[in-house]
Amino acid sequence: MSDLLLRDGLVLDVRSGDYFEASLRCVDGRIVEIGPGLTASAEARIVDLAGAVVLPGLIDAHVHVTAATAALGDLPTWSPSYVAAHAARIMGSMLRRGFTTVRDAAGADYGLADAQAEGLIVGPRLAFCGKALSQTGGHGDLRGRGASAADDHPCCAGLGQVADGVDAVRVAARNELRKGAHHIKVMASGGVASPTDRIDSTQYSMEELRAVVEEAEAANRYVAAHAYTARAVNRALEAGVRSIEHGNLIDERSVELFLAHDAYLVPTLVTYWALKQEGKAHGLPADSHRKVDEVLEGGLRALERAARGGVKLVYGSDLLGGMHRYQSHEFLLRGEVQQPIDVIRSATVTAAELLGLAGEIGEVEVGARADLVVLDRDPLTEVGVLAATRHIVHVVQEGRIVSDGKAA
Repeated sequence: MSDLLLRDGLVLDVRSGDYFEASLRCVDGRIVEIGPGLTASAEARIVDLAGAVVLPGLIDAHVHVTAATAALGDLPTWSPSYVAAHAARIMGSMLRRGFTTVRDAAGADYGLADAQAEGLIVGPRLAFCGKALSQTGGHGDLRGRGASAADDHPCCAGLGQVADGVDAVRVAARNELRKGAHHIKVMASGGVASPTDRIDSTQYSMEELRAVVEEAEAANRYVAAHAYTARAVNRALEAGVRSIEHGNLIDERSVELFLAHDAYLVPTLVTYWALKQEGKAHGLPADSHRKVDEVLEGGLRALERAARGGVKLVYGSDLLGGMHRYQSHEFLLRGEVQQPIDVIRSATVTAAELLGLAGEIGEVEVGARADLVVLDRDPLTEVGVLAATRHIVHVVQEGRIVSDGKAA
C-alpha cells in the first residue's frame, strides 16, 4: 500500500475559485482524506508543504506525443521504436511540467498508453485516438503533390490515415475503436502542417462526418474534429462532433452551435506562436510556414468570442518537434483574454469533463485520483506562474511524488 501525507497546503477549489487550508492523505493512488491535522500510517511518506499552493494535476487535451519533428510527412519513414523512444522523452517532460493527464490528438496508440500505465514510460496518463481520419488531400494526407501511392500501414508511425467515403470512414473508425481509442479524430478542414490543402477548405461530406459520429457514439466514445473556419466548425458541430480543435476563425453562429450541442472548444494558441518563431528550424516546410499567419491573428479573437459567449473551453497546446518545451506558455497567451481561474479550469475540471473523467481527475476531492501540482506562488494572482517550472515544488501522480518540475 502506498501512503502519502501532504501537510498544511493551500488547496485550490477549482470550481469555486477559492483556497482553503488543509492536509491531504493519498492511499493507493486516491485522495482518501482532506482536512486539518491528518495522521498517516508509520510507513507513509510525509511532506510538509508549509502553505504551498496545491492544484489538481494539469490536463492538456491536445498533444501529439509522437510528433518529434514538425516535418510530419517524415514520421512514417522513421522506425516505430525510434518514434516510441522520442515519445517517452516528450511525455517525461510533460509530466515534469505538471501535466499528469494528456489527450493525444493523433499519433499515439495503445502501446504507449499501456507502457505508461504499466510504468514502462514515466509520463502523463494518455488518452489516445490512434491515427486521425482524413480525406484524400486533407489535413491528414501528408503526401506532396508529386506523390501518388499512400502507405497507411498500421505499423508505420504517423498522425493520419486516408479514408474516403461513408463505408471507408466507418471501417477506419471501427478499427481505431477496436484498438481501444478513447475518441476518434477527424480532419474537418485544411491545416498548417499539410502540404496540399487550403486553410479555408472544408473536408469530409456531412454524410461521412455523421457516419464517424455514429460509430463513436455506438461505442460510447466521441469525435474530435480539427477545424479552423466558421464554416468547417459549424458543419462539424451540426454533425454531432463533441470537441473542436483550434477553431481560430469561428463566428457568432459557431458560439450558438457550441452551446446548443453542449460541445467543447480546444484552442491551441501556443503552437502558432511557436511555429512562427521556430517552425522552420524544427522541420516545418516553407509552404506550411506561410500558412501560420492566417490562423495566428484569429486565435485570440476566437478565444475572446468563445469565452464571452459561454463556450466550454479546454486547454490544448498541439506542439511539434523541439517546440514541445513551450507547452505551458499557453497559460500566458490565454491570460491575455481570460481570468486566471478560467484558464486553470480549462486545464483541470473542464478538461476532465471532456475526457469523460469528471470526478476522477481535475479536482482535489476525496475519491479522486491523487494527481496534484504543488506551487510556490499563487497562480490566481499571476497565471504565468504555471508557465515556469521553477515554481513547481512537486508533481504528484497516482499518489506518488514523481517530479520536482525542474528541467522540463
